[in-house]
Amino acid sequence: MAVPSFSELMLPVLRFAATGKKRMAETETAIADGLGLSAEDREVMLPSGRERLFYNRIRWAKTYLTQAGLLISPTRGQFIASEAGKRLLRRNPPEITVATLKQYPSFIEYCNRNSKSDTREDVVQIVAQETVTGTPEERIDAAHEELQNELRTDILNQISEKNPSFFEQLIVDLMVAMGYGGNHEDAARRIGGTGDGGVDGVINEDRLGIDCIYVQAKRYAAHVSVGRPEIQAFVGSLVGHRATKGVFVTTSSFSAPALEYVEHLPQRVILINGEKLANLMIEHNVGVRTSRRIEIKRVDLDFFNPE
Repeated sequence: MAVPSFSELMLPVLRFAATGKKRMAETETAIADGLGLSAEDREVMLPSGRERLFYNRIRWAKTYLTQAGLLISPTRGQFIASEAGKRLLRRNPPEITVATLKQYPSFIEYCNRNSKSDTREDVVQIVAQETVTGTPEERIDAAHEELQNELRTDILNQISEKNPSFFEQLIVDLMVAMGYGGNHEDAARRIGGTGDGGVDGVINEDRLGIDCIYVQAKRYAAHVSVGRPEIQAFVGSLVGHRATKGVFVTTSSFSAPALEYVEHLPQRVILINGEKLANLMIEHNVGVRTSRRIEIKRVDLDFFNPE
């Protein structure tokens, strides 16, 4: 089954806490067992890869219940249902939602504190809405992925508007940024414009030039994929140069026969499509710059709980 949303987990967390003092680890295990979550479901990570999704949602369910006064912490690291929480459970609610929590003044105060922490008019205070679609980390990750998708599209649009020599230089910049080619002067001298035997250029794999990588760069429209014949021609060029390593870069995509073909070659041929090209440019800061940086901090439990 899919991992429940954090709002769907609030009722199970409150019910479990009503049976006595609890810790996060035992709460996570008990609720996962009760829901019948598989081992795979329990290990699903947030898109950022920094925390398990189920644990993150349990943690935020606990946070929201605490802010509403339905959970209290009698001792460090433990929590239990408050009298208000027990009263709510006696009403046998089918679910606990953000709308439910907004009936409690302490939760309204929590929402107001969040609203005052950022006064920009364009900020949507999701925590104060009737429906919350994910934990704060999930919403941050989703927003980041949306921005990354837009950035990838913008990068490929910019490349499509430039001339072929710009694309060749872009490949030089990228490979040097990734640690190949030694330096820009050496890489620029050895790649681009020659078209020698079906190879656009050659670049050092290492700074000493012990081994070389042959490169083919094709700037295609998004709807035109690179097929097997083009890859076969490139591999033929590698054989002619007695080369064992090649990189084929395109701004579009590769057909299924092309992808299958390279899996069975004696040569090592790497195919880089438009999406991967944009991702590599983002990762290695080629053609992009940082416009905003946000730090997210948490309590250092080692500081507050020294051994």
